Amino acid sequence: MFSVSRLILVLGDQLDLESAAFDGLDASRDVVWMAEVKHESTKVWSTKARIAVFLAAMRHFRDDLRARGITVDYRQLGEPGGETFAEQLRSAIRRLKPQGLIMVEAGEWSVGREIEEVAAEMGVTLEARTDRHFLCSREMFQRHAERRTQFRMEFFYREMRQHTGVLMEAGKPAGGQWNFDHDNRGSFGKEGPGLRIPPRRFTPDELTKSVIADVDAHFPGHPGSLVEFDWPVTVVQAREALQDFITHRLPEFGRYQDAMWTSEPWLYHSRLSAAMNLKLLHPSVVIAAAEQAYKDGLAPLEAVEGFIRQILGWREYVRGIYWHFMPGYLERNAMHAEHELPAFYWTGETDMQCLRDVITQTLRLGYAHHIQRLMVTGLFALLYGVQPRRVHEWYLAVYVDAVEWVELPNTLGMSQYGDGGVMASKPYVASGKYIQRMSNYCQGCRYDPAQSTGPRACPFTTLYWDYLLQHEPVLRRNQRMGMQLKNLSRLSAGDREAIQKQAASFRAACDSST
Repeated sequence: MFSVSRLILVLGDQLDLESAAFDGLDASRDVVWMAEVKHESTKVWSTKARIAVFLAAMRHFRDDLRARGITVDYRQLGEPGGETFAEQLRSAIRRLKPQGLIMVEAGEWSVGREIEEVAAEMGVTLEARTDRHFLCSREMFQRHAERRTQFRMEFFYREMRQHTGVLMEAGKPAGGQWNFDHDNRGSFGKEGPGLRIPPRRFTPDELTKSVIADVDAHFPGHPGSLVEFDWPVTVVQAREALQDFITHRLPEFGRYQDAMWTSEPWLYHSRLSAAMNLKLLHPSVVIAAAEQAYKDGLAPLEAVEGFIRQILGWREYVRGIYWHFMPGYLERNAMHAEHELPAFYWTGETDMQCLRDVITQTLRLGYAHHIQRLMVTGLFALLYGVQPRRVHEWYLAVYVDAVEWVELPNTLGMSQYGDGGVMASKPYVASGKYIQRMSNYCQGCRYDPAQSTGPRACPFTTLYWDYLLQHEPVLRRNQRMGMQLKNLSRLSAGDREAIQKQAASFRAACDSST
């Protein structure tokens, strides 16, 4: 090995060939360092699919760099160096004796701090460069935040549209309005979604098969399955997945983005979030492809705007919120929820059909779309009163696209209202009637979403009314909760007592099995 000038650190979610970390790279003196760190998969009990997505993408990226003549020091699972990130990095510095470290700013607060501490301990310089993958830098978001007394994604989204020119026509939003969310709340009729072209699958190649074998060997007790593993794990595959979505699902994405259906995990969703969060796919490429589909008349504006809002709006916004409020954001618990996560979140073994379907799907595929996350698993945890950090840890563990900067604000803030209104203007609470309206999950379920008490009462409905009763004094200060609290006021004293008694009994039964 030649004398190493700079050690370029590439983390598992930084697989970007255009990364700023490679600016000025001298292939004759610089070394790229990558490591598969066991602790990163055990600090939360990660599903096998999530682990495999990261490792398969990392190994393919390593080989791509080597094919370009770049020296890569790569440590696979089980190789010497330690089981934690800090141990592996210390070992690499001792072996390679670099003059300095270069990286793109870490996506996780604790990892960034860990690298800083190791660099200081080992006496090497560390240069952390701005991540060009994002369309809004941390500094740009900070300027946005300084102009606001209240955070709302819609205002940020409009600024980003103006800043980038995306879906803008003569300085105004395409179609004359910023947001077509009202047009994107369709549900399927009784016949369901009908026949659709299934998403493009990516059969594991030999390298990915070796990852699957390693994951099964090193993490045998972890939840989930790798039998149906077919995620894109290379840049080429990610581009193919994008084109597949634009061609076959984007046109109907808007109308049905909130709809759910039993045993239908994909529907019209993109399956691109994991590739983007690993940096295999740049968001500007995704946005441009969707916008071009609108310009070419291949997809309606409401579908394209709804999809672009998730990327240019939500994705960039949650990253800004994450870095603006960390590290204290992780501990927020505005509604003082203290229950543990029910055990069935790790097995899917529940007689609530909606939760059984979504959790089983999640453990099988490492995936659920955003409404399944927000209004099924997330809604139940919120109504039940689970500690927000425990919900966050579950989401971080089970989904293939989960990295902390995007998952934490969406879960703790948006889903669980743990930040007290930073991410969402009100708690996203609803009874079982919402799930009945947006899916077929209630058909054949032993529970009736119209009932809040009695043997057939839907736990979602019981817990919904109980949540309003528990938090009524706080919620009355929120104007957006007016209608729900007005309905609450119609309950008699006897109804209130019966609901609270049934909710307490239900929680006690779940808690005893956790």
